[in-house]
Amino acid sequence: MRHFNIPVFIPELACPFRCVYCNQYNISGTCKAPEPHEVTAIVEKHLQTIDYKNNNVEIAFFGGSFTALPGKQQNAWLEMAKPWIDAGKIKGIRISTRPDYIDEEILQNLKNRHVTAIELGAQSLNDEVLRLAGRGHNASQIVKAAGMIRNMGFETGLQMMTGLPGDTEESAMETARTIIESGAQTTRIYPTLVIEDTDLAELYRQGKYQPQSLEEAADLCARLFLLFQAAGVKVLRMGLHPSESFYEGGSLIAGPFHPAFGEMAMTRVWYYRLNDIVPEKADKLFVRVHPTNINAVIGHKKVNKKWLQGKFKIVEFYAEQGFKKDQIHVDFY
Repeated sequence: MRHFNIPVFIPELACPFRCVYCNQYNISGTCKAPEPHEVTAIVEKHLQTIDYKNNNVEIAFFGGSFTALPGKQQNAWLEMAKPWIDAGKIKGIRISTRPDYIDEEILQNLKNRHVTAIELGAQSLNDEVLRLAGRGHNASQIVKAAGMIRNMGFETGLQMMTGLPGDTEESAMETARTIIESGAQTTRIYPTLVIEDTDLAELYRQGKYQPQSLEEAADLCARLFLLFQAAGVKVLRMGLHPSESFYEGGSLIAGPFHPAFGEMAMTRVWYYRLNDIVPEKADKLFVRVHPTNINAVIGHKKVNKKWLQGKFKIVEFYAEQGFKKDQIHVDFY
């Protein structure tokens, strides 16, 4: 079964802190949470295009710190999903929140109201990086909250960022290792972008912050992806998927943004996989992968294919229906 999220964005709603990088309005194009009738319209529109009978569909409240809302407001949002859940059209609810707004009472209430997955905005597991980002919590609070969520039976996700002030490639890799050790089942990896009307924008203009290049961010995300995949942690996304107004309206000042960033990162993932198995010398190379992987293994703008063509006289790629996803087989002569 495939998984589908029906996203409902609640930008900065109830968030008690303003992180240095954050301007949720510019990212989502939404300045206020939708009214109940608007949520109904959003869900019904998505359900018209989803085969909900044969797929796993969740309503996803993203953007704000859901559990920082007053309990009455949380319940009002959650109970809106009940008719679709009772009808078998929606399997559950996914929320995102902060690790310092998690306790047993909150979690029990979420479980009673059909929440099935909780994603924490961890961003980093390095205390100094968290301090410089203005997160308002420390790494131990993230680990504790993740353990509580996991022990209550929720699907547990920990989102991370790369390129934050004070962050390095090694500290980002260490964050990933701690996410794995915490028992998270899913993650998202977001390179830091410099967005208008943020403290980070001012630091950038003052020359006190330098974002990652696009190539640096894609390469680091690829190595993080491989680390997570080896540990069985599913990477749900690499890179932001913002509204069109975000990059067409001048909100983005600097940083490693590209509409196809996820594709670029997966190109690097397959570069590393190929580099581990292709021979140094041969005339012909034949690469076989599952059909869903064929574009990624060839690479964004065919960069992997061009790299291999520089090493071998003949390079051919084949999509094999009988292969498992992410399986690769190489023949060479």
